Parts: sequence; structure tokens; C-alpha cells
Amino acid sequence: MEQAHSLLLNEEACSQLREHQRAEFVFEWLRFLKKLLPATDRADVKQNQKRLVEQLTTVLTGSPGPPTRLLLAQCLALVYRVGDSLMSSLTVDRCNDIIRSKDDSPSFLPTRLAAVACLGVLYEQLGRLLINSFKESVANLLKAMKSAESQGRCEIMLCIERILKGLGVSAVSCHRDIYKAARTSLTDRSMAVRCAAAKCLLELQREAVFLWSSELENVATVCFRAFEGSNYDVRVGISKLLGTLLASALDPRQTIAPRPGTKRNSLKEVMELLSSGFLRGGAGFLRASGDMLKGSRDVRVGITQTCVVFVSILGGAWLETHFSCLLSLLMEWVSHARATQYPADAVSCRCCVSFILRATLGSLLGEKAQIAAAKEICQLIDKQKRVVDAALHEGNMEARVSPADVAASQHVLVCALLELGSLLQDLSSTAAPLLLDTSIGMLDTVISVLLHPSASARLAAAWCLRCVAVGMPAQVAVLLDRCAERLNALKSCPEAVAGYSAAIAALLGAVQLCPLGISHSKGKVVMTLAEDLLRSAAQNSRISIQRTQGGWLLLSALFTLGPTVMEHHLPRLLLLWKCAFPLSVKDLENELRRGDSFTWQVTLEGRAGALCAMKSLVVHCKDLLTDDVISRLLPLLSCAVALLNQLTSIIKAYGNQIKNAATVFRLRVYEILTMLQPKTYEESFGTVLKQLLNDLTGPEITACAELNLLPSLCYIQDLALLGPGLQDVDQHYIEEQLHGGGSGGGTLEYDPFTIFEKAQEVPTPLPPASALTAAAVQLFGVIFPHLGIQQKAQILEQFCEFVRQLKGARQQTVQIHVAAAFCCTLKCLALSRRELGSEEVQKPALSLLLGALEGSNPLLRCVAAEGLARLVQVLNDPNFTVSITLMSFDKLKMARDAITRTGHALALSAVYRYLSGISSPQYISACVGVLFTLSQDSTSPEVQMWALHALSMVVDLAGPLYHSHLEASFTLVLRLLLSTPHTHVEVQQSLGRCLNALITSMGPDLQGEGAGVCVVRTSCLVGCAVMQDSQDCLVQAQAISCLQQLHMFAPRFVNLASLVPSLCEILLDYSVLINLCSSYLSLRCAVVACLRQLAQREAVEVSEHAVALVKELPRRDNTQLDVTIKEVGLEGALFSLLDRESDPRLCRDIQETLVHMMSLAAESKLAHWLKLCKDVLSASADSAVETLQEEDGDRYDDSSVFHAKSESSGPFNNLRWSTRVFSMECVCRIIAQCENGDPAHFNMALAQEQRLHESADFLVLHLADLIRMAFMAATDHSDQLRLAGLQTLLVIIRKFSSVPEPEFPGHVILEQYQANVGAALRPAFHVDAPPNVTAKACQVCSAWIASGVISDLRDLRRVHQLLASSLAKVQVGRDVTSQLYNESTFTMETLAVLKAWAEVYITAVQGSRQRESPGSHLQHQSDEAGTADPAGAGLLKLVQTDLATLSRLWLAALQDHGLLTLPSQYSSQLPSTGGSFYTAETVEQARPHYSSAWATILHATALWLNSTGFIMVDEGPANLSRPVTPTSMGQSTSLSSVKSPEDVSTDRLHLILGISVEFLCSPHSGDQMENINSCLQALQALLEVPWPRSKVGNDQALSVELLSVLHRLIVTRESPSIQLAVLELVRQIVCAAQEHVKEKRHSAEVDDGAAEKETVPEFGEGRDTGGLVPGKSLVFGALELCLCMLVRKLPQLSPKLAGSPTGRGGQTCFLSNTDCRLVTSALAILSELPSICSPEGSVSVLPTVLYLLLGVLREAVKGSVGAESGQLVPGILQALRTVLTSPMSRAEKSHGAWTELLRCALHTLLESWHTDKMEPGVDEVTMLTSLTIFLLYASAEVTAVEPLQTRCIQAFRASLESKDPVVLSRSYQLLVSLFQGPAPVARPFILALGGRLLSQLEEVEKSRPQGPAELQAVQDAIRALEALVFAADETHRPQLVAVLLPILISLLLDENALASAPAASRSLHESALRDLMRIGPQHSAVFKALMASAPHMKARLEAAVKGNQESVNTKAQAPRVINKNTPSIQLKINFL
Repeated sequence: MEQAHSLLLNEEACSQLREHQRAEFVFEWLRFLKKLLPATDRADVKQNQKRLVEQLTTVLTGSPGPPTRLLLAQCLALVYRVGDSLMSSLTVDRCNDIIRSKDDSPSFLPTRLAAVACLGVLYEQLGRLLINSFKESVANLLKAMKSAESQGRCEIMLCIERILKGLGVSAVSCHRDIYKAARTSLTDRSMAVRCAAAKCLLELQREAVFLWSSELENVATVCFRAFEGSNYDVRVGISKLLGTLLASALDPRQTIAPRPGTKRNSLKEVMELLSSGFLRGGAGFLRASGDMLKGSRDVRVGITQTCVVFVSILGGAWLETHFSCLLSLLMEWVSHARATQYPADAVSCRCCVSFILRATLGSLLGEKAQIAAAKEICQLIDKQKRVVDAALHEGNMEARVSPADVAASQHVLVCALLELGSLLQDLSSTAAPLLLDTSIGMLDTVISVLLHPSASARLAAAWCLRCVAVGMPAQVAVLLDRCAERLNALKSCPEAVAGYSAAIAALLGAVQLCPLGISHSKGKVVMTLAEDLLRSAAQNSRISIQRTQGGWLLLSALFTLGPTVMEHHLPRLLLLWKCAFPLSVKDLENELRRGDSFTWQVTLEGRAGALCAMKSLVVHCKDLLTDDVISRLLPLLSCAVALLNQLTSIIKAYGNQIKNAATVFRLRVYEILTMLQPKTYEESFGTVLKQLLNDLTGPEITACAELNLLPSLCYIQDLALLGPGLQDVDQHYIEEQLHGGGSGGGTLEYDPFTIFEKAQEVPTPLPPASALTAAAVQLFGVIFPHLGIQQKAQILEQFCEFVRQLKGARQQTVQIHVAAAFCCTLKCLALSRRELGSEEVQKPALSLLLGALEGSNPLLRCVAAEGLARLVQVLNDPNFTVSITLMSFDKLKMARDAITRTGHALALSAVYRYLSGISSPQYISACVGVLFTLSQDSTSPEVQMWALHALSMVVDLAGPLYHSHLEASFTLVLRLLLSTPHTHVEVQQSLGRCLNALITSMGPDLQGEGAGVCVVRTSCLVGCAVMQDSQDCLVQAQAISCLQQLHMFAPRFVNLASLVPSLCEILLDYSVLINLCSSYLSLRCAVVACLRQLAQREAVEVSEHAVALVKELPRRDNTQLDVTIKEVGLEGALFSLLDRESDPRLCRDIQETLVHMMSLAAESKLAHWLKLCKDVLSASADSAVETLQEEDGDRYDDSSVFHAKSESSGPFNNLRWSTRVFSMECVCRIIAQCENGDPAHFNMALAQEQRLHESADFLVLHLADLIRMAFMAATDHSDQLRLAGLQTLLVIIRKFSSVPEPEFPGHVILEQYQANVGAALRPAFHVDAPPNVTAKACQVCSAWIASGVISDLRDLRRVHQLLASSLAKVQVGRDVTSQLYNESTFTMETLAVLKAWAEVYITAVQGSRQRESPGSHLQHQSDEAGTADPAGAGLLKLVQTDLATLSRLWLAALQDHGLLTLPSQYSSQLPSTGGSFYTAETVEQARPHYSSAWATILHATALWLNSTGFIMVDEGPANLSRPVTPTSMGQSTSLSSVKSPEDVSTDRLHLILGISVEFLCSPHSGDQMENINSCLQALQALLEVPWPRSKVGNDQALSVELLSVLHRLIVTRESPSIQLAVLELVRQIVCAAQEHVKEKRHSAEVDDGAAEKETVPEFGEGRDTGGLVPGKSLVFGALELCLCMLVRKLPQLSPKLAGSPTGRGGQTCFLSNTDCRLVTSALAILSELPSICSPEGSVSVLPTVLYLLLGVLREAVKGSVGAESGQLVPGILQALRTVLTSPMSRAEKSHGAWTELLRCALHTLLESWHTDKMEPGVDEVTMLTSLTIFLLYASAEVTAVEPLQTRCIQAFRASLESKDPVVLSRSYQLLVSLFQGPAPVARPFILALGGRLLSQLEEVEKSRPQGPAELQAVQDAIRALEALVFAADETHRPQLVAVLLPILISLLLDENALASAPAASRSLHESALRDLMRIGPQHSAVFKALMASAPHMKARLEAAVKGNQESVNTKAQAPRVINKNTPSIQLKINFL
């Protein structure tokens, strides 16, 4: 195309190409031209116009393919539109000439078709410019139509449609002629022509009024005929046409002049017109046998679709107004005798009417209108019921209601009840007001139908009740009770027994879809009912059958409640099963001799029911199926199997009336056997097989529709070969009927036992005969693998023989059955990896499959191909595989018929399906050769389709090996796409699949830049363009799917600017190019799947392109979505679509697309997304509560937030609750997203500030909207929406509670919304609120109270009252509440309440502690920021009132939790009746509720025990081991177990310890950091109290266990807060041990006070030996833990790690602030350890402790821990001091060893000083301080020895030489402490350092201090000298004072020097003077002597004193001088 980049075609380049390349080149040029022309300057076009038209005409006459001709036509028209349009008539004439041409040769056909296409587009684009020639053209086309073949007829119809579009009203003169031609084409034998004719008439009816007035009936009749034998596309097209015409007739868009005698059509007349076709099913289509032909069923389905189109066009508002009329007219259809003559017809008819109701009511009406419709339906049901009652009422002759009317009423009732059920289920809890409306009495009406004489009506009523229960779970229990009560009362009425038992079964089935469940007692009630029915069945023969069926139905349904309910009833059930069957086979033979037809019917019904109950047991309660139960069921099953043999003779003996019962019995036997292991019933194989063969191939079999049997056995992708009927289509519900054979679809009365299945939609079981065949196929598949070789071979040969011998329809039926059975077998073999058998089995197996592969039924061929694939997989023999492929190749070479070729082509692609792909290049080449040839066989589109499908499979299976064939394949696909006629849509669909497979095979290589890759990529894009322009929706879906793949692998080359608009056009049902109809579900799925992928990467661009598209769209059919996109963008349109769609996969895709768009654009378009969510939320007809009544509402009435009025002015209206719930989830997502974004989202001041500078948007600015949305949702009718609203409120509170309000300092932003929060929460605490809503509301309450937003106690009280009311509810207990839900919901609600209170209590306690903590700086901050704890002590007071009750309940909950966490082997120890808040039956359901609440409750309980100090408060009888709770369920504890307060406290302590330790040990606690924190804080709170501390201290084993758990926690959890908490706990445990040891020592000393000290026993660890046993020693455990902590933070400490990269060799490991705290805590613990050892023990611990202490000290001194080391040092030194002062150092037994070890430590310290001194950055001060601590606190024996003492002195001497004033200053300070220390320590230092000190001070006079640091050093030196002086004896002190005083005087300055001296000198002068004034008087004698002896000193001193006196006087006078200017008000506070 690079050479063709101009308006004109590059003919030179084109001529060099080969034929097929030329077609592609021309197509690309035309595509390019189409884009280029509109953008080109008009003058340029005119300049090149002549040449351009010539080139285009050349293309026209050059036989262009279908896609090319359409493009060509568009380009020609564009040339004339953009350029000069005068010459256009010449082209029109040219086209007309071509059309008239007599040349009928196939080669001329493409040119003629192209001429027709050009003509259409020219008229469409140029319109009235060509008005002159239009009559001639139309006449010419209509004439050509008569002799044209199907392609021509189709193209002419489409051409005329375009002419009509272009000319509009001007074409009126030809309307009649066109109408005649199109009318004929509607019944054309070619389906494509019918579709085209429908489109043409659809365009015609815009202007041709007669179509929907005078001709309406004729058109309708023709349409009915067009439906006959139609395919899906025709039905869609014609239903659209007819629906539009009928809608126009009823509601004309243009007024027509009324002719005399005509009147407006009424709805009744329009519906009568449809009903004539519906009931007649076209003209006379009833056969003699009465069964309707397929043709008539086509008509019915077509009319059904028409009716839906008709109502949809008129719209929701119309439907609302006319619903009652429409409903009664539709009901006439189902009640008409002609429509329901035969059961299958009746089912089909009901299906159609149900579809109309569902498709209109379900999608067109909003919730309010749906409620009105439900009322209307209810009234209809009531009316029908009255009719029946009148008929049944004996003696009522006036009513004259015939039995036929009763029969007809059943069908009306079924349709009405099923629709009512669907409406109620969709509306869910929104429909609650409907049930309460007494004027209609809905439930009474529905329940009354349970007594209807017809089974189908009763079952429909039962299903309707089930829907009520699913929608409103609170009704389940109520309805169950009601039905059970009525059943008991009306036991003797057969209808009542059948109806009510079905209703109860249906309600039990509903429980599976109700998360809140039902009470266990209900199961017992139903069990008793069922038993009663079965026992009394024999009493009254009139109702035996109903009671038997009813009893077993109830039991079968009961199993759906699950094993926990059923294990209690199993023994009784086993007994009932035993009674249902004879005791042995012998008894069975006796049975056969007696009985009549009625008893056999009852017996068979009973046994079938019993078997069904067994099946239910296997499906729903597999856990109960123990070996014992199976062994008890097997004899019964063998009796059932034995009876199978006798059924034929029984039917012969007693006639056909028991035939149906016998069929159902066989079906049940097969079903249960399929589910059990075949090994268990091996001895019955013979009987079963005989029956199976008879059911699959016997003479009496009925044909089971292949669609019920085969699709599940096909490979899922092969189903695409069978047309759209099996694909995803909206009309699947009714389209199924056309494929369903003679049965007309399934219905509930065929198998009432399906009523309790877990399904949202009403089950449609097949008729018993069809179901039997399906079950036989399944069972055969299960049994066959277990047979012997001989038997297998024999059966398969028998199968082949049957198929060979039979003829006609019966042969096909048998072939389908045996092929299905064998394929099922192969599937089972493959899945269970079993062998098939030897050669003798393989041969018949292969011949059976090959026979099916060449069968005439396409579905059968697909199954056979899948069977071959499975056979190859099972045999896994390469030779066999090769032989099969060779045979297929041979067949394909020889065969000419389509069937063989299609079957074997598919087989080639299937053979390697399960062998992990094709690995042989030769095989691929052979396949490609054959399939290429077949796919070009244009004489047989079917062969092309199958071959291309097979090719796509080969491409998938070949993987990378296919690469060598890629280019050829792309060329082939493109060539076929450009040449396949539009009429062969199925070939195009296969081509689409092929292209998709090829793109996937290329994969990321598509991004390449090589020439070959570019060619391939262009081919892909051209192929996609061809398919996008197709008329067929499935082909378009393929195109979109291909583009999606391309976008995945090569996103750069997919043009979003054109792709996104085309996707949106499809969604908008509004296309500019072709009249697309997005009524195809698979097309919508493809579009949304593609959008989802695009939105993952380029959400913003996608959104922009969509909006741009709508701006450009011409305003023609202005649809709703079109408006939506303009207002709210693509995302808004997707919300609307989400609301209308019901397909789960499509809805999920839409939601994901929205989530992706939001995640990429929510922050940048925050306001837009929030408004969108708000609009969606407020788009219900009566959203939220109109106003709210607050107690003092005036204070808070902020109207903008308060009145959640429905804003119908928004872009959405009447959205469903599910869509609104999704919008709330979106709001939560947006908040979560903003959390990771700009901090200004949660900071009002910052947001306002940033908003001024840039146009950014922040979440906090929309807080009012967020609260309003949460409030609207939380107060809605829908429970799901309430939950979503409360969740959103919770998120808002958590995220915004601490955001301050900038305008009111000291307040938070949420404060202003407290009324809204209260109002949103109140409804959730209403008596009728479901427990899950209340539980969620409790969570919100506690979060709100704990958040600290509210500071006023009165405001707090409101929310507190809500929690208090729920606490009261909990205290009342579950026995009082009416049991609407399962007992576990009581557990959920109770624990939610207790957890909420616990959270509030924890917050209150923590708040009060913060305030009490002395000098709390938090207090000051919080007062300023306004985040002080809510009402402080007030909150604690509020909780305090209920604390006595709460503590009991908390302890009870913890006790329950403790029991529930016991391992399974202790389950026998659990209380038989359950715990305080759970029952024994609901243990499993209760566990998750406990696991979410226990941690918070544990923490609160520990805090409460902490506050009481474990002193027993009088809280009821203290003698009970279980806390007394009002819900203890009668577990009174006998008086014998009276416990003392001590025991109760011990139990409580052990409960909390046990739960905590169990949890902290569990490996699953990884994701529960909050719970770990709660546990640790709870344990800390306990150990703060002396009593538990003494308990833990006393119990060594317990302490050690706690330490090992904590050690594991330190190792596995990285969270600093957890590690700090662990170390704090360890400290408390060590502290407890210390107290214990002290107490023991003390008591021992008191006891043995008189005795010798030696005899006092040694307490503490280590005893006499000093040994510490790992695992049993507390000290060892603590050591391990501290070591672990220290080495993790400072790996250098470990000798092993010291050389490793993490150790010394590695980088300095910098410690954070928290790390330093952790290290200090660990050292503090270490330093305490020696004190809890015995003297010997302390000796063994001390080296480790000292090593670690000195190691950390060394690291800190070296500065290798980073900048924070300053925080470490005080901790290290404190720990060192603790060790040195340990009592163990003074204990006699250990004194010597301690002295020795401490000397070593001191030596080490000095050594490290010596070695580290060389390194820079060493902290000398710390080193000196640690030396000083050693010198002061260790005994003199340690420090006074040589050479340690000397080295210490040297260290100090060296530091005194330091040049650093800071080091000097600290050295002097330390000397002060040393000089003041004990004499033995001080003396050597004074002697050694005194002189040095003096000389340094003497030098000060010469070099005075220059800065504050030096000044400090001098002052500290003076202090040191002073200390030295005072350390001397009294006798020597005067001499030393005489030394000190001159030094002080030497520091004084004279007056002159003082004035000019720097600040430091002046300060020194002043301090020296002060010292002199202080010391002089103390030693007056020395002072006087000195003054006398040194006059110069005296003078100096006097001058200084005088100067000082003057300065004091000056300062005193100064204020008086300034006083004149000072203000009159004196400030009392100095602010500086």
C-alpha cells in the first residue's frame, strides 16, 4: 500500500502482482480511498475525478469479490459527493446497462452484483440528485430480480433498501412495486434473501404507511409464512420487521389521513393478528397424528420474538400502562385449546409466553413498575383460581365451567406463577412491601394454587414460593411453618398433600441460596411430616400415591440442608429405605405373585422416590456415605436391580397405566448407580447391562433428541459448526425448543424431584423417556470400563450389528444412542486412566466411531470426532494413531460426498487433541495440503466450513511447528474472505476462527518489523476489516475477537480511533455504516470482552474515542444509550448496559471493564466518577427514605444532605438494585485507590490549598457526596444495598475520622455529619432488620464511637443507645426471637454486638490511660488538633454501666471459642447441646463468626480483668465454672462443682492464656496481624496485674511455653510493633519470675532467720549445678529470644556472621529508631536474667549476658549502627549498671566467679578501646561512661587489681589530653562521679589525675574559653577539682582549698577586660565569682589567710565584687527609667 498512497490506484504496482494479491491490493486501495476522500480538498478530487472514476469502473467490471464491491460502491459515491456530482448519472446508466446485460455466465455474476451494489450506495449517498433516473433503476432491478439467482436476489433487495434510505419520501411512486417484490422474497427458499427482504421492508415502512395500515394483515400472513422452515437470522430479521409494523400500527409516528370507515388499531386487534398465526401455527400444519410439525413451531418461536420486539419498541412506559390488557391477551394464547391440544405443544406454548413476559417485564420495567406488574399478575392468578374453585364446587350448576376450562387454567397459572416468581426473585428484598400489602394478599393467592387439581399448576405455585424465599430469606421459615401446618391439617386431600409437599421441598431447596439459612428445628419438623406421610400412605388408597410421592420428595429435599442436619435423621431414614424394598430377592419373587395394577403403581412410585432420596444423599451429604451406610443400602439396590428384570412382565400383566411409573423407576435406578462406585454392585452388572442395551437399542425406544444427549459429549469448540442456535443467543430459552425434538422442551411436572435443585432458573427436566435414555448413556459410560475384555468386545460388536441392520429413522436413533454411550465410556476411561482392552475390543470400537463419523447428522459427526480423539488418548499407541490418520487421508482423497469429507476433515484435527499437540511436521504438511484443498471447494460451503474449522484446530494443536505454513495460511484465509459470498455466512464464521487461531499462533512475533511480518500483519488487519463489514453478527464477533488478539500481541498496530467507535456503535444499537443489530448476545459479549482488554491498558483513550463518536453521529434514531454516552461517557453507557443484561459472563465483563476504567482514570476524573456512581445510586423510582426524623432534628437539618429525594432528572432511570450495589462497590474502590495517591485526598487544608494553585480534584472535597451516597444506600429497601451502604460508611469513617476541619481548629471534618451517620445506622437496628445487616451496623457503630469524631457525650449517646438496644437483644437470647434464620445467624449477630462493645471499651480504656499518663505530651497535641479521645472519661462511664453484663458475655464467648478451636480428636468433649452462643448442630457455621470476633473480645476481657485486678466483683453466683449468661441454654452447673473465687480467676487466666497461645502457635495466623496485636496486648494487660504475674511466675513450665511461642513470633513476624510488644511481654514474664524468686528468698530468710546463712536453700534457676536445661529453662528461653533479636538487628555480634556479607565484612547496618528501641528492650531483659538464677546459675549466664552487652556497646561506640545510636547508649549503660549491681555479684557462692568474669569484661572493654581507638568516629564519651559505671558499681575487687586499674587511669588520662571540648567536658563530669565514689576507687584516680587537672586549670588563665563548649569544659573541670577537694579528709582539705581558690581568682577579669571580653569569658568570670562567694565563707580561715598573703588576688577579687554590685544596681534601676513608655496593662505571662 506504500506505493499506492495517493488518490489514484498505482496501476503499475498492481500489474506486477499475482491474481490473488491484486484483489488484496485493490481492496486496500479502496479502504485507503474511503478514508482519504472525505479529508481531501474538493479541488484535488475534481482534478483527478475523471481518472478516478475510470479506475473504479475498471474495478467494477473486473469481477470484484463481495467485500470489495461494497467498498467500491462507497468510494464511487464518495467521489461524486466530494467532487463533481453531475457525472453521477452516467455511472448509474452504466450500472443499469450491466444489470440488463443478457450475459448469464458465472464469470459475469460478480460484475453484475457489483453494479447492483454501486447503484444502491449511489442512491443512498446522493439521494435526490438522481431522482430522475430512479424509477427506471428500480424497474430494472425488479425485472432483474425475476431471473436472478439467490446472490443476485439478495443483493437487489439490499440495493433497494439503500435506494429507499437515500430517497426517503421521494420514492413513494415505486413503493407498491417494491412491496410486491419484497413480499415474494420474504418466502424465498434462500434464507439470506429472506433476511434482505425483511431489511428492505423495514426501510420501506418508514414512508410507506400502507404497510402498517391497509396491508398489515397481508404482511403479517406473509411473515408467518416466512417463519416456516426459517433459521435463526431470518427469525430475528422478520420479527424485527413485523414487531416494528405492529408497533407503528398501534402508535403511528406519522398521522395518516383517516379514510372513511377506518379506525385506529387497538392492542387487542394487533394481538389477535399475532394470535391467529400463533394458534394456527401457519396455515394448516396439523398432521393426522396431531403432533405439530417443526414448521409450525418455527412460526410460534418467530411470533414470540415478534411480540418481544413489538413491546420493546413501544417501550417501558407503554408497557406499564397497558400491561393488564397485554397480560390477559397473552393468557388467551396459552389457554386456547388449539395451542395446548398435546402435552408437548402446551409446554412449548407456555415456554413462548413465559419468554415474552420475561423479556419485557424483566428488562423494560423499573423496580416500581415491576411491583405494579406483580400485583397485576397476582390478581390474574386469583381470578383463575376462583374459576377453578367454582368448577370444583359440586352442585354449582350456574357457573357452567367445563373441565376444559380447568385444563386451560393450569397453563395460564403456570405462566403467571413462574413470571411472578421471577419478578419477586429479581426484586429481592425490594419487593417486601408487596408481601405486606393486604389488599392483594399475594402469598395467600399463591398458596391457594397449591390445591389446584393440576400438577403443573401446583408445582409452579411451589416454585413461585421458592422464588419468594430466595428473594426474601426472612420468609423461608414463615412459609415452611405455614405449609407444614396446612399439610398436617389437609392430610386426607390428595391435591393438598401433593401441593404442600412440593412447596415444602421447593422451600428447602431455596435454603441453598439463602446464606442466612433456616433453623435446625425445621428439619426435624419436615422429617416428622415425611415419616408420617410414608407411614400413613397405605391407610387410604385414594391418596396413597400422593402421600408416597410427597413423603419421599420431602426426604429428598431435606438432604439439601447438608450433613450437619441429616446425620441426626440418618438412622430413621435407613429404616424407611429398608421398608420401601423387599427384604431379599426371594421376597421380591413372592411380590410378583400378588398385587394389582394400583398397588404396583404405588410400589414403583415409592421405590423410585426412595432411590431419589438415596441420590440426594450422595449429592448433598457425601460425608455421611460411610462404608457402613453403603453396606446397608447395597441389598436394597440389588433388589431394585432385580426388579428391573421383571418390569416388562409386570407391564404386560397390568397394562400400560404403570408404564410411566416403571420408566421413572428405571431412571432412578440408573441415576443412583451412576453415582456409586461400580465395584460396589459388580454382581448386578449382567442385569443392568441387559436393561441398558434394551434402553439404548431395543424396539420400544423413543428417540431422545440429540440436543439433550450429544452436546455435552462434543468438544466445546466444535459446537460452532452447528449454527447459532447452540451459541449464546438471547432467545436461547425458546430457540431450544426448535432443536428439542418432539418433546417441546422440558417442564417441572416431568420430574417434580428437580424442584429442590440449586438453581436460579426454573428447572426444565426432560420427559421421563428422554431422561431415561440420557441416564442410560451415562450409566453405560460408568459400567463399561469395569467389564471383561470378552464382554466389551461382544457389546461393541452388537452395537455395530444393530446399526448395520436397521434402516431409516430408527437406525439414526440407535446410532446416536450407541455413539453417545460409547463416547461417554471413552470419556470416563480417559478421566480414570483405565485401559480399553486388546485388539478384539479396538476393532469394533473403531468401526462404531467411523460409522458415526460418516453419519448424516452433523452433531453425531462432531461426537464421533471427539470419540476418536478420546480413543487415541486411551489407547496411547502411536501406530494406531498413524493408521487412523492414514485412513482419513485415504477417505478424503477418494470420497466426493460432503458428509464423508466433513467428518474425516474434522477427525484429522481431532486425533491429536488429547496427545499434547501435534509433534510431526510431516503430518502438519499433509493436513495443510488436504484441508487447503477442501476449504477452496466453493461448490460445497459445508465442506469449506468444516475444513476451515479443522484447519483452525490444527493451527492450535501444532503450536510453533505451524510457523512454516503461516504465510500460506494467511494468504488462503484472506483470499477466501475476499471471495466468499455473503450468503455463505457459515464459511465466513469458520474463516474468522481460522484467522483467530493464526494470530494466536504468530503471537508476539506480530510486533516484528521484517517484510514477511509486515505482510502477515497487513493480511490480519485486512481480514478483520472484511469481517467487520459483514452483515452477519457472528462474523463481526469473530472480527472483534481477532482485533482483540492483535491488540494483545501488537498493540501499536491496532487503531483505537476506529476500533472503539465501531465497538460503541454495536453497543449503542446505532451504526452509521450498516444497520447492525446488537440483539446478538455473542456479539455483545465479544464487544465487551474487547473493551475490557482495551480498558486494562488505555482506559482514558477508550473513553475519549467513545465520546468523540457520539458527537459525530447524525441525529436519526436517537436511542436512550446515545443520550447516555453524551452525558456520562462510555462508562455511563456501560452502567446502563449492565442493568439491562442478564448473562452472568457478560455482566462480569462489564463490571471488570468499569473497574479497569476506574482504576486508570478515577483520580484524574474524580468528580465525574463520583457523580456517575451517585446518579446510578439515585436512579431508582423511589430511592431511599424521603426524610429523616431525628430526636432533635432541627439542630442538624442540613437539607442538602438530609433529603435523599430521587433525582429522576439524572441520566439513568429505574436501575435495578444489583447495579446500584455495584455502584457502591465502585465508591469503595475509588476511596481505596485515592489512599495510594496524593495525601491531599485525605487532608482538607492541603486539598483546598492545592486547589488554588492547580485544577486538581480531591476526595475530601466530595465528602458530603460520599456520606450522602452511603446514607442513601444504607436506608434503601434492598438488603444487599443496605449492606453495601454500611460498608461504604465504615470505609469513610476509617479513612476520614482523623481529618481535621481547617475552619474550626480542634474539630474534625466528620463531626458535621454525625446526624447522617446516626440516621443511616438506625434502620439497621430495627426489629425486622436481617441479622447480617445488624451485624454490619454494629461494626460501623463501634468504628464511629472509637474513631473519636464525636466529643459531646449527648451526641455519643445516640449511637451508644443503638448498641445498647442490640446488647439487650442478645441478653434476651435466641430462644425468644422467632426463629426466622439458622441458629448460626444468632451467633453472628451476638458476636458482632460483643465485638463492637469490646472495640468501644478498648478505645475508652486506652483514651483514659493516655490522659492519666503523667505529663502526657499527647494531651497537649490532641487538645490543639481536636482529636482528643471522644468524651474521654465519659465514654468509659457509658460502657461502665453495662460492663458487668458485658464481661460475663465476653467470657462466655471466649469459652465457646476455646471449645471450638479444640482439635478434632477432642470433639467428643464438646458440650452435647452446644455453647453459650452456638448450638451443637451449627458448630461449623459458627466457627467463622468466632474467628472474626474473638481477638477483640479477648483484648477487652483482659483489660476488664486488669481494671478489676482479678478481684471477684459480685456478678451473680461466683460458683459457676461457666459464666452465667442468659443464653447458657439450660446448662445448669450442679452445686457439687462450687468453685472458689481463686479457682474462677485461675480458670479465666488459663482461658485467656490458652486461647492466645493456641492462636500464636497456629501457622495460619500470617494474615491476621490485628489479632496477633490484640493477643499480645491482652497478655500485657494481664501481666500488669500482680495476681496473674504471681501465677505465671510460679509456673515455670507455663513461662517457658509462653517464651517459646513468643520466640517463634519474633522469628516469623517482621512487624516492629509486634516485636516491641513481644519484648515487653518477655520483660513482664521475667519480672514475674523475679518477683517469685524474691518472694521465695524472702520467705526462706524469714523462716531460717536464726539459722546460718549457708543453710538457706538457693532459689532461682541453675540450683546447685548452674546448669540450664534448654526447653525447660526460663532463663535459657529468654536468652535465646534476646539473642535472636540482637543478632537480627546486629549480625556483627555473632562470631559466625561476623565474616559474612551481613556481618562486619558487609555494610554498616543502620538501625532505625524502632530498631534501637528493640535492641534496648532486649538488653534490659538480658540484664535482669542473672537475678532470677541461683548463684551457680547466674555464673553460667553471666558470660553470655556480658558478651552481648559489650558487643552492642562496642557497635554503638564505633558508630556502626547509624545516626540513631544516641538512643541506644542510655539503654546499654542502664543494662550494664543493672548487671553490675545484681545481688548475685554479692552472693557468697558466686562472688568469686562474678569478680573474675567482671574483670574479664572490664579487660575486654579496655582492649576494644585500645584497638578501636585507631578508627575514626569512635565515641570516646560512651566508652568512658561505661568505664565509670564499672568503676562505680562493680566491687573494688574487680577494678582495683592491676593492670586493670592502671589501664583505666590511662584511659582517663588520655581523654583529658583530648582536643575536643565535648570529650573533655564529659571526662571531667565522669571524674566528678569517680572522685565522689567510694574511697578505694576514688583514691588512685585522685592521685593519678589530680595534678593533671590542676595544670589544665592553671592554663585556662592564659587561653580563656572561646565558645560555649569550651566554657562548659572549664566549668566541669572546676567541678571536678571541687569534688577532689571535698573528697579529701577534713585534715587535708584546707591545703586543697588553698589550691582551688587561686585558680578561681585567676579566672576573674578586671573591669577593662570584662567590658571587651567575649561572652564565654564573661560567663566564666561570673561563674568563678559565684563559686568564690560560695566556697569562701565555707572555709573562711583559709580564705582570709590567702587574701592576706596575696594582695594582688585580693585586689582582683574586690574589683570583681564591686563591678558585680554595680551591675546589679543598674539592672534594678533600669525598669524605672523605661517605665514612662511601658503600656499601662502589664502582661502576666512571659511569652518568650
